[in-house]
Amino acid sequence: MIASILALVNPGERVLIFEPFYENYGPDTVIAGAEPVIVPLAPDRDWSFDPAQLREVIEKTAEEGGIRALILNSPNNPTGKVFSLEELGQIAQLAQEFDFYVITDEIYEHIVYDGHRHHPIALLPGMRDRTVTISALSKTFSVTGWRLGYIIAPHDLTNAIRKMHDFLTVGAAAPLQEAAAVALRVDASYYEHLAEEYERRRKRLLTTLQRVGFRTWTPYGAYYILADISDLTDETDVQFIRRLIADYGVAAVPGSSFYRKAAAGSRIVRFAFCKTLELLDEVDERLAKLS
Repeated sequence: MIASILALVNPGERVLIFEPFYENYGPDTVIAGAEPVIVPLAPDRDWSFDPAQLREVIEKTAEEGGIRALILNSPNNPTGKVFSLEELGQIAQLAQEFDFYVITDEIYEHIVYDGHRHHPIALLPGMRDRTVTISALSKTFSVTGWRLGYIIAPHDLTNAIRKMHDFLTVGAAAPLQEAAAVALRVDASYYEHLAEEYERRRKRLLTTLQRVGFRTWTPYGAYYILADISDLTDETDVQFIRRLIADYGVAAVPGSSFYRKAAAGSRIVRFAFCKTLELLDEVDERLAKLS
C-alpha cells in the first residue's frame, strides 16, 4: 500500500479514505506528504457511505486540486463490510468523472459470508486503467508473518510502484515466493472451506459477545467483529481493553485506532476470530465473568 501511494501520489495531493479505516492508511498518506480526506461509513446503515456526501467531498476538493487517489478496502477491516456492486459502481463513476486512481486492499477477498460476494472494482467498465489492486497470501493462507503480497495494475503504474517497492523492501525471501506460487495453485474448494471455517468462528464469537452484553455489528467479510462497550462500562476503549487484558486475559484493539479523531471510536473495540474453536471456547469462559 505505501509503495503504491508513494509511487502515484505527489506531496500536497489528496487521498480519500473511508472511516473507520485500517490504521496504516492515514500514516501512509501522510508519509507521502499527501493529505487524507475522510468520508465516514455509517454504522446504522451496515457501514455504507452516503453517495451524496461522497460526491460533495470530492467536488469540494476539486476546487483545490482534487482527489489523486481513493483507498478502498473490501472486505473491510475493521467493520467486515463487503462493498456492493452498486457502491462500487458509484465509486467507479466518480473516479472517472473526477480522474482519480482507486487503490484497493482486497486481502480478505476469499473470506466472505451470508451470500455476499467480493467484486474487484478493477473489473468494472472504465476502471482497469485507473485501479491498483492489492492482495496478499497473509490472510488466505494464514501466513501473516511472511508479509508476502502482490499488486495488479497497468504497466505504467506498476513500473513506478516496483521502483518504490525496491527502495522500501528490496524483495521477499525467495523460498517464500516459491511457496506462494504453490499455494496459488490450490483447488477452488480450498477457498470455500476457508470461508466456512471462519463462518463457524464468527458465529461462535458473536454469540459470546452478545451474551456478555456487547452490542455488535455482524461482519459480512474478513475476520473481525466491532463491538460497542457502552452497555458494559463508562471507560474509554483503551481503559476497557487494558482491564480486559489484565483481569480476564482477553485482548482486543481499541476502536479509536481506526478513526482520525480518537473520540469517534472511543466506545467500540475490535475482536478477531481467526483463532481455533477451542481458544474461542476459552474466550467465552473468560468473558462470561464480565456479565
